[in-house]
Amino acid sequence: MTNSNVPVRRWAPALCLALLWAAGPALAERADRDKPVNLEADRITVDDIQKVQVFEGNVQLVQGTLVIRTDRLVVKQDTEGFQQGTAYGGANGLARFRQKREGKDEFIEGEAERIEYESKAEKAQFFVRAMVRSGLDEVRGQYISYDGKTERYLVTSGPDGTSAATAGKPDRVRAVIQSKSAKGTPPPPKGVEIPLAPAPAIANPRDE
Repeated sequence: MTNSNVPVRRWAPALCLALLWAAGPALAERADRDKPVNLEADRITVDDIQKVQVFEGNVQLVQGTLVIRTDRLVVKQDTEGFQQGTAYGGANGLARFRQKREGKDEFIEGEAERIEYESKAEKAQFFVRAMVRSGLDEVRGQYISYDGKTERYLVTSGPDGTSAATAGKPDRVRAVIQSKSAKGTPPPPKGVEIPLAPAPAIANPRDE
């Protein structure tokens, strides 16, 4: 089924939820899982036989605090029922997401020219001009991957997960990690305050 040249507003299929954990399953707002999914696009193409859905043109997916904005979203489902989602481009050529962190008054944000998520492997990958920000902490590279099973990140300067060199100089991965005090946690005391008390009177041995 193909619907083109008309605005599309509909509930996204359950498999679109694959992109929900692009920011990292351990950090995302758990309540979002039970919220309805709203998806808007200029055009949608559905292939029921191949289990492929393509959303194109100013695509916006909203579920609770999660917002994904991209130019093109392709979602596939394999024979085992696992999903793979890929978001391509958007404003300034970047696909973007934003979601509230679980139990904290701050958000996780990310962007890249391409974002991929595989539900079976529980792995999210960000390709080219990749950035992930959590609260005040931020990391940038040409490639960022997150393994939901091990809760580990990999950030490299090469778009394929390797190091890259430009004009004989290697590109650098950049990270900003704020101190606890910068995040609102009061700094630890510099020392222990000991209350002062008057010394007891000392008898004068000359006084008899």
